[in-house]
Formats: sequence, structure tokens, C-alpha cells
Amino acid sequence: MLDKNQNLSFAPINKAYGQVFRPDQLTLGLVLPLEAYPVGSEPTMKGHMKAAQLAESLGFAALWLRDVPFNVPSFGDPGQIFDPFVYLGALATATDRIALGTASIVLPLRHPAHVAKAAASADVLSDGRLLLGVASGDRPEEYPAMRQSFPDRGERFRDSVDYIRATATPYPKHESLQGHLPGDIDLLPKPSGSRLPLLITGGSRQSPDWVAENGDGWMTYPRDAASQGRAVADYRNRLKALGQPDKPVMQSLYVALLEDPNAPARRIHLGFQSGSNFLRRYLAEIREIGMNHVALNLRFNQAAIEPTLKRLADTILPEFS
Repeated sequence: MLDKNQNLSFAPINKAYGQVFRPDQLTLGLVLPLEAYPVGSEPTMKGHMKAAQLAESLGFAALWLRDVPFNVPSFGDPGQIFDPFVYLGALATATDRIALGTASIVLPLRHPAHVAKAAASADVLSDGRLLLGVASGDRPEEYPAMRQSFPDRGERFRDSVDYIRATATPYPKHESLQGHLPGDIDLLPKPSGSRLPLLITGGSRQSPDWVAENGDGWMTYPRDAASQGRAVADYRNRLKALGQPDKPVMQSLYVALLEDPNAPARRIHLGFQSGSNFLRRYLAEIREIGMNHVALNLRFNQAAIEPTLKRLADTILPEFS
């Protein structure tokens, strides 16, 4: 658990970062699309803007978009179909308060200048509501489609992070594997805050120390509470050893919420099916070990999404907001 004597906030970056991430607290977000669809099928995306607006009105902290350039049938999940940056622009106009996050942009498959410009544009257009999750990618089939090498994606990921960081400064000077910034041209717009808040997903083919030092937070995968506690403690111990300030940790979680609040948990892919009471206990437990945000994925939920969101808002959100 975090030291209660620490600051009441993480480093100021932008509006979304301050709203979603706070020491000793856990907030809840949602992974888009807000729709149930089986493995191997495509989401319909019907009513997706209305669902996003409902999530905001109910008090969820963030909406998260995945970056899936190609539908790879062997993975059984095409994501939310739309290009994430185009979708962010649409969501920025349809919502007012909720944070908008990417989970995550596959950096080795995009030029960092395009990522920096698109992300800063979404951040400014949404009045500082962007959280930029980034990853090295895990679908080998996508790489030859863009004439990229899968084995060396870790090196390009590091290079892209450095490039994106450089573009936040006026007329940057930066030498990169992916381009030369001589200092006499600039990339606009600049982010609304001091920089784009970069959240590193998993290991992203980097050392744990690199992840701790170079990200503004860590996006990890669901584990049982005891294992997650060890992972979070290791991350924060590395921050201290590196002389870094405290940074937030978040995770995803597939949830199928049952109508009976006392229904026991049953394991599903990267999460569980349960009643609201088990879900509340699990969230409280991972809050105690230092988790700051959970992005709930309702893809395998059996009930309709709208009543599920309202039930989550009534039974879970009051304790995690």
C-alpha cells in the first residue's frame, strides 16, 4: 500500500491525468466498444456514442480505445474497429468531462511524428482529457503488412517514445532512427499540459527499469490480488531506486456482471464473471495494494450494456470515484 505521508496527487501533466490518477485512490473506466460480442465476431458499434455519453453521465472516470490496425482472425478480436485517433476526435465533441485514453497505440506500426501530432490534437480538442497508452504490439501478422520487422519492435518503441517526448518542446532538436529534427521546424499543436501523459503497457519489450523511468505510469494486466500486489510493489520500488517520483498504475479487467449481487466468481478470459459484491471486494483489495485505475471490459457481459452500466454506477462507483 502507498505511504499515507506521500503527496495527495501525482505530478501535474494534464486534466485527465489529475482526474483519473490519485495516490491511495482507485477510479473506474470502461473499454470501448460498450457492447458484448463473441470471440471471432465483430462489434456492431450501434449506439456507441450514446453509450459513451451514458458512461460520462454516470460518473465513470475514463473511456479507453484499443489500437488494432488489422483484424487478425487467430486473435479473435478486431477491437473497436475505428482508427483510435479519429474516434478520439469524435468522442471529444460528444463528451465534456470524461477522460479519453488509448490502450494502447502500437508505436512500432506508426511514425512517431504522426502519433505526436494526432495525440496532441486530441488532447487540445478535448481540453486536456487525453491519456496516451502506448505498446510495442503483439500481433506478428500486422508487421509485414507495413513492411516492419516484428523482432526489433522494442528498439523502435524506445525510439518513438524519445521522439514523441522531444516534440512537446518548441522547435525540437532530436536525432532519431525515424527522423532528424534540426531545431528549425516545429510540430503543432503542443499538448495542453507540460507533455503528453505516456502510459507504458506491460513490458513493451523493455527492461522494468526503463518502463519505470520513461513512462508517466504503468498499464498492466489483471492478476490475482496477491500477485498484482507484488508487481505493483516491484514497480514502485524501482521508481524509488531510480530517484523517480511516484507514478500511477492501472490495469484492465474483463467483467461479466451477474444480476444476483451475491453470485460467486467464475474465471473468464482476463477477468471474471460475478455478482457486484465480489467485484467490489476485488476492487477494494487491489486499491489497498496501490492500484489507481481499472478499465472494465464488458465484452463478455451477458446482460444488456445500459442496465449493466447503471447497476455498476449504483453498486460499485460510489466507493471508487
